[in-house]
Amino acid sequence: MIETPPLVDQHCHGVLRTELGLAAFEAQLSRSAAPPAPGTTFFDSQAGFAVRRWCPPLLGLEPHCPPVRYLARRRELGVLETGRRLLRGSGTGTYLVDTGAAGDLTRPGELASAGAARAHEVVRLETLAEQTADTSGTVGAFLTNLAEAVHAAAATAVAFTCAASAASAASATSALPGGDAPDSADTRAAAGRWLAHRARGGPLRDPVLLRHLLWSAVETGLPLQLRTGAGTPYERLDRTDPALLTDFVWATAGLGTDLVLLHGYPYHRQAAHLAAAFPHVYADLGAALGHTGPRAAEVLAELLELAPFGKLLFSSGGRNLPELHVVAARVFREALGRVLGGWVADGAWSLRDAERVAGMLAAGNAHRVYRLPAGTGTPCPRRPVPAGAEPEGPS
Repeated sequence: MIETPPLVDQHCHGVLRTELGLAAFEAQLSRSAAPPAPGTTFFDSQAGFAVRRWCPPLLGLEPHCPPVRYLARRRELGVLETGRRLLRGSGTGTYLVDTGAAGDLTRPGELASAGAARAHEVVRLETLAEQTADTSGTVGAFLTNLAEAVHAAAATAVAFTCAASAASAASATSALPGGDAPDSADTRAAAGRWLAHRARGGPLRDPVLLRHLLWSAVETGLPLQLRTGAGTPYERLDRTDPALLTDFVWATAGLGTDLVLLHGYPYHRQAAHLAAAFPHVYADLGAALGHTGPRAAEVLAELLELAPFGKLLFSSGGRNLPELHVVAARVFREALGRVLGGWVADGAWSLRDAERVAGMLAAGNAHRVYRLPAGTGTPCPRRPVPAGAEPEGPS
């Protein structure tokens, strides 16, 4: 058995505050916004089977109980008690929460209280821009207020994140030679175009404004999380390949900002390659493990083939359902035990080394990247990082 410390979930979202019926619950098990095909159910998926395997015992039921019985028990306990039992059963000690997702979701403090854990905010750049636009009357006021908002967010958040796909971020960062930040005239023009159409809603897609946001985040020195891999159901899969971000990775090398490539799967090997090639790039083990179920050990082993062990971070990617936080954590630990335990059994690794690496993947690497000292909920003060140097670990 490979022991791990309490997990640091380095990328997740809050959970819904409202009770869900059967159809609404199972919709959360799929990445698709569409309902299941007639005569089918999303419970018949790796995510659905994993929920039925790991979550019922935490609510006092037997593993693999029917979905109807599980949801009846959920309603019996209520949303708050269900969330409390599930989150506390995940073995997670710290949540880094992306607060930009839509919906009536718990905030970081609520998630921490329910899970008897700690929580820190990860600020989504697009949401920050939208909130700023809604309180700014002119282009000049918007850009000034946005700069102040990014600076203020950096004082309390542990990281920034960008919801744009790898292709969108890549097109944003490659429009200028070397992926450099846009000049002020281009930024003002882009901001004017976006503000003029802001009333129509929809995500922020202007490549110049996205590039401005990304470089504003880089200048703060906080880690920057970039979305890659399968996620948005109506987006071409090849547009989520982490390799598309290579120019931006080169442009940010030596600037003291770490880039964390979220999700990755099914392009997790490309993410692992970039993490191996660049000192400031890290790969996320991510929600892929929770969605691959019994195959998670193979996916984890593929990441460990390419990336140095100090460059991989656990996350659940959990959103809306506390069950997804549980599944990712439990499957991660099981996969870790299978892979590292197998290598110990074969004599390739010592048990001591296996447990040391397990601790790095589960929590240690995240503590270092996000400067989260063990035993406290306060990030370490950030110190300037010399060009080309790795950030220091916690003091």
